Amino acid sequence: MFSISEVIDMAVQLEKNGEQIYRSALESVSDASLKQLLEWMAEEEGRHAKWFSALRGTAVVIEDNESLKAMNKSLVDDFLGDQAFSLKDVDFAAVRNVRELMDVFIEFERDTILFYDILMAFIPDEEAKENIRHIIAEEETHVEKLQEFKGGKEKNSCHP
Repeated sequence: MFSISEVIDMAVQLEKNGEQIYRSALESVSDASLKQLLEWMAEEEGRHAKWFSALRGTAVVIEDNESLKAMNKSLVDDFLGDQAFSLKDVDFAAVRNVRELMDVFIEFERDTILFYDILMAFIPDEEAKENIRHIIAEEETHVEKLQEFKGGKEKNSCHP
């Protein structure tokens, strides 16, 4: 099992990875509206990483949480299933069009939401929980924006 500090470190890294991937994707696209969307997404992920970094080491996190101790590995594995929580394994060169790119990003955002839902169980402070709920809502907005963009760009190439 992971400690809550390790879970928060994962959240920070998850957001940093997202920011990096969205910034990298900016170099692969020529569509101005997609560039604008990706830049916005990268900024959002960077802001989330800073918030989780600030959460690390605060009194709102209980390191020795009894509910954390009670959870066993099989429960976590069952809940998480095969969620990747990473874009490292994606072969972006094989992505043929904007629609496929949006599908990759939507899956990443949904994995992130799932991760933060799990994190909520280990944060006792209501103000911190409210902030995480706000971040989850922002991640859900990311999914909606990606879906909207995907719907408008059915089969356009994502390579310049």
